[in-house]
Amino acid sequence: MVKAVIAIHGGAGAITRAAMSVEKERRYRQALAEILSSGQKILADGGSALDAVTEAVRLLEECPLFNAGKGAVFTHQGTHELDASVMDGSTLEAGAVAGVSRIRNPVLAARAVLEHSPHLLFIGEGAERFAADQGLEQVEADFFSTPERWEQLQRARQSQQTLLDHDGEAQGANGDPLDPDRKFGTVGAVACDLRGNLAAATSTGGMTNKQAGRVGDSPLPGAGCYASNDSAAVSCTGSGEVFIRVLAAHDVAAQMRYAGRTLAEASRNVVEEKIAALGGSGGLVAVDNQGNVALPFNSEGMYRGYAYVDGELNVAIYRES
Repeated sequence: MVKAVIAIHGGAGAITRAAMSVEKERRYRQALAEILSSGQKILADGGSALDAVTEAVRLLEECPLFNAGKGAVFTHQGTHELDASVMDGSTLEAGAVAGVSRIRNPVLAARAVLEHSPHLLFIGEGAERFAADQGLEQVEADFFSTPERWEQLQRARQSQQTLLDHDGEAQGANGDPLDPDRKFGTVGAVACDLRGNLAAATSTGGMTNKQAGRVGDSPLPGAGCYASNDSAAVSCTGSGEVFIRVLAAHDVAAQMRYAGRTLAEASRNVVEEKIAALGGSGGLVAVDNQGNVALPFNSEGMYRGYAYVDGELNVAIYRES
């Protein structure tokens, strides 16, 4: 029997208990649990892995606690540029959008590209025209803005840094962000359905104070998102440029396929050795076609969780969880 399961992440970084209030931690845990429950129900009802990850990431985009969709970070120019991708492990088909600013749910646009276009990746205005033609909801550019993200941009501008998210959560005594280069904001989901099919989805608002036009790993199948039924489904969060350089998501699957490593072994090797060796930080969530789950990260914490069909929800933030 295949163990149907869904796993999600909401970003990784220097997340410390001292820097987060009890109430805010409760809100993060509740959001993760509710989103997992929605994906779990889709799988329990016989839905596809692709449907489960798409809906989970859509819900993560709707939650302003995370850096995707509503609550996305600002570019240096004070705008929003969002990226997303999805991949179906049963067909190896994928769809992605990058640099969009008026599509309410970029993951739905990525899914539409997968299903309704001969192309795989659309960017900017072309992506937005395609999404509009598919009837997807368009919003004003300020829909994604929140006061917390605007304040985060001002701190980044003052320090002349490019920050990678959750910087609003951890403040030092002098008001400066803690470990500004070690906080990463991306959301993602992976799933194995009752038929043993795999799927992955990833979405992000990018990096605070990034230059307009910068694209990271999230919309790139093989880098920030990958799924193949013969190995694994993977969604990444972290130092985007490093994850691109090592093709992190695909490398997990490749190590399983060619080196015979288990999901856990391959995932740990990519995150703890290959990413770390290049000075990168972050993590990933992954599942294989037997329903095994891996959630490695090399930072202090990662918003994460998983749920088997007819099983308990498991959510965690800190390394010791």
